[in-house]
Amino acid sequence: MAKQAQTLFLEEWLRSNSGRDGSSGPPFSVSARSIIHAWTELRDSLQNQSFLPNHFQSLRTLFDSQSSLYVADPQARLLLSILSSSNLSLPHEAYPLFLRLLYVWVRKSTKPSSVLVDSTVEVVARLFSIQFDTRKSASLFSQGILLLGAFAAVPVASQHSKTVCLELLCRLLEQEYRLIGSSEELIPDILGGIGYALSSSGMAHFARILDSLLGIWSKEGGPRVNVSHGIIVLHLIEWVVSGFLNSRSLDKIDVFSKEFLASSRISYIPFALVMAAAGVLRASSKTVLSGVGLDAVLSLRTCAEERIEAVARDLISKTEGFTNLVNDPEVAFLLQCVSVALVRSGPVSCRAPLLTCLALVLLTEIFPLRKFYTTILNHPRDNLAGMVNEVKEHLGSVLFKEAGAITGVFCNQYVSVDEENKGVVENLIWAYCQDIYLGHRQVALVLRGEEAELLGDLEKVTEAAFLMVVVFALAVTKHRLNSKFAKENQMEISIKILVSFSCVEYFRRMRLPEYMDTIREVVVSVQENDSACFSFVESMPSYADLTNQKGFSSLQKMEYQWYKDEVQTARILFYLRVIPTCVERLPNLTFRKIVAPIIYMGHPNGKVARASHSMFVAFVSSGKDANHDERVLLKEQLVFYYIQRSLEGYPGVTPFDGLASGVATLVRHLPAGSPAIFYTIHSLIEKANKLCGEVFAQEVDMWKNWQGESQPCKKILELLLRLISVVDVQVLPSLLKLLAQLIIQLPKDGQNMVLNEIYSLVAESDDVTRKPTLVSWVQSLSFLCAQATSGSTSSKGLESEENSASTSSMGPLSWNRISARL
Repeated sequence: MAKQAQTLFLEEWLRSNSGRDGSSGPPFSVSARSIIHAWTELRDSLQNQSFLPNHFQSLRTLFDSQSSLYVADPQARLLLSILSSSNLSLPHEAYPLFLRLLYVWVRKSTKPSSVLVDSTVEVVARLFSIQFDTRKSASLFSQGILLLGAFAAVPVASQHSKTVCLELLCRLLEQEYRLIGSSEELIPDILGGIGYALSSSGMAHFARILDSLLGIWSKEGGPRVNVSHGIIVLHLIEWVVSGFLNSRSLDKIDVFSKEFLASSRISYIPFALVMAAAGVLRASSKTVLSGVGLDAVLSLRTCAEERIEAVARDLISKTEGFTNLVNDPEVAFLLQCVSVALVRSGPVSCRAPLLTCLALVLLTEIFPLRKFYTTILNHPRDNLAGMVNEVKEHLGSVLFKEAGAITGVFCNQYVSVDEENKGVVENLIWAYCQDIYLGHRQVALVLRGEEAELLGDLEKVTEAAFLMVVVFALAVTKHRLNSKFAKENQMEISIKILVSFSCVEYFRRMRLPEYMDTIREVVVSVQENDSACFSFVESMPSYADLTNQKGFSSLQKMEYQWYKDEVQTARILFYLRVIPTCVERLPNLTFRKIVAPIIYMGHPNGKVARASHSMFVAFVSSGKDANHDERVLLKEQLVFYYIQRSLEGYPGVTPFDGLASGVATLVRHLPAGSPAIFYTIHSLIEKANKLCGEVFAQEVDMWKNWQGESQPCKKILELLLRLISVVDVQVLPSLLKLLAQLIIQLPKDGQNMVLNEIYSLVAESDDVTRKPTLVSWVQSLSFLCAQATSGSTSSKGLESEENSASTSSMGPLSWNRISARL
């Protein structure tokens, strides 16, 4: 669309590329009947030599239909006659509408009358030369600039008419520039007129108009600078330079390169130069030339890239290489311009200052989370309306919408710069991850439940920041984790990436292939070295840090509930998922001091609880240890507290699947006859006794359907039954004895259901070692259950109701007899 032949209304094309929503186009469609009637009304106005409100309304109707309107020469002559009539008193607001319709005529007409064009130029020139002061307005100014530029670009216009248009346009820009700042929504119209003029002017006017374009922004009372205006300048220059390259206007290219890019004037603010240079790069990247034309293009591109680099160097010097990130609006604005310029300019040579500026703009302007957090934490909580609006405005900004593209350019620049600058931006990104982790923890705790809208908008920014970190980390991984770098360097960068990912884990809202690829690469690097595993685990927050609000000055007046800290919870979950991949390399002391307390903390979050049990399983099942005896001793020691804490939280915090997995693992991997296994079985029996006792009186029918919805006591019984075929033969007798004591206490329905399960278990067993023992045990258990039931029935007829209800309560002597029978 950058080519002139493809652009009907340049100002509309510029407006559509500005990054802003909305358009200045007509708000509704106009019927053909209404258009015909409007032209009739204007003819009546000319014939009657009067311009009444209904005539103005007809003019407005035609203006509103401009997108579909075609103005032929006779109609243009009618407009010109009304506009030049001395007998008609036109309202001031009618003049911009007349000029707009003439502009539609000259742009849509394939071959307008040269005489009519020259006559129109004469009338418009008189309007602005003689009558402009009395009718001065921003809309008249903008439409006049647009029309003058369009006439200057009309091929059939005489040279005199073109000169008149260009001279008048230059004078208006130089003398009436303050009108631009009074109505900024009209800037695309003004720059559209400038674009037409630049494309068709001679060298004298070309330099003069370009000087106005680049210098108008720095003048007092001139237009306000913002990113949208910069984008319009960028695409305007793209359009103009594309025309020069296509027409091989090498003299204008040379002037543009040497006089406006290579040696800029003081009056040209960096904003305009950066965006103009980006427009040059964008246009030249789409043009294929050879010979002299190619040399001119290469020279032009070099000048443009050097101009952007010069501005970037100046910005870096103002921030003192990131050590002095002062809140300077001018620096912030230029950073934004540089980033948008690099995104829209197409391929650009890799230069260290550009990489540095892109890193800075990503961390301070596109994802200004640190600034947001500081403002919120230092702001009264009952007056955050201004902050809500600020964050919403940022989400709708041009810069935030370009975040993905800017991240892509940033990664491309990173790949090709020197190692020193790579290291600088890497450290900036990793430090940023730590900062937003700490900041969002506090802000989330402060805002949750009170400012849900603000917190939700903030997390839209954090989600985008997470994507940036992931994409950059993948670029670092591809570059750093290869044979060109020492193993120590690879391990160091892998640990930094993992720690950074743990900090931003809360902001992950989707399963990204880039995220998974990076995790796989860096985990493999860490797994290969003991010290790397140790360093990664040591980076995990300690138990004391997790359960206290240490360092949170903003939360001193709040009760800190660590289990509600969702940001911290997500980070711990990340560690619990990654550490099992390298648990075999962890020293015993490290696991005991750092990892074990996290397993024991009893987090109410279901994902963390399951991950904690998975961590325990990974540790107990690890077997490639240099010092096997010490490792086994630690495993046995950890089991006691693990079982205690797990059963304390069951049912409720402890997930049964996690508990079952942990029990099955320790039974399989601890030495035969380990005291820890005996302790586990005793603890499970005690828990089952307690749970079953709680439901006896309340849910008598629970035992009638074993396959139905399982109660906690049923689940524990199922686990104990599964252990019959898993525990070693040294532990089996104790398990069978305790299990029998538990089963005999159950109601009759419960005994029958459990016995049926045991029959099936024994029948399906192919373990020739333990099956004979199990068969004998089942027979004895069945007899005891039948005997207990029979005794209970007979006692009902001989004893009082009060005594018969307690048949399941057996004293020590009864237990000894049962044990002897078993």
